[in-house]
Amino acid sequence: MTRGLRTIRDGVTAFAMLALIWLIAAKLNSDAETVHSGAFHAADGDSLTIGGERMRLKGIDAPELVQNCERGGKSWACGREARDALQRLVSNAATQCGGTERDQYQRLLVICRSGTLDINGEMVRTGYAVSYGDYRREEDEARGVRSGLWAGTFERPRDFRDDERLHSGGGIVRMIGQAVGWN
Repeated sequence: MTRGLRTIRDGVTAFAMLALIWLIAAKLNSDAETVHSGAFHAADGDSLTIGGERMRLKGIDAPELVQNCERGGKSWACGREARDALQRLVSNAATQCGGTERDQYQRLLVICRSGTLDINGEMVRTGYAVSYGDYRREEDEARGVRSGLWAGTFERPRDFRDDERLHSGGGIVRMIGQAVGWN
């Protein structure tokens, strides 16, 4: 065999080995998507349940259920309104939520759709949630028209949770909250 043919053979062999390694790595890293369909129950503005599965809407952060905000100089129950808004969006039996990752509380991180409507994006667009990395354009839109939270003043949900933890000192309330996914 000539030197040129050996070089080509060795190159093809190396390429085949690299392709095989890449395919194995891709297979090991590909988690199967878990998809749930049906009418979901909104636990708060960014958490759902169906059957025994607990889920959190990926890329958004909604006010905590007990959180109040200010609008027009008056306090309003923004956490409860966010939950109610999400419940309206996920009540349709055709709603589908799917994801591959889990958060620190073992909730499935999901993107939910009802037909062509991205429910996660709609929560941000209507001002009932803020972007948590994925929905900046929708947040800018809500802020521009002063929808929902943006119609007044509010504490970002993450800051609210941090303040609650600081003032509660941890304890049993925090443990129960974590167990049921209030965080």
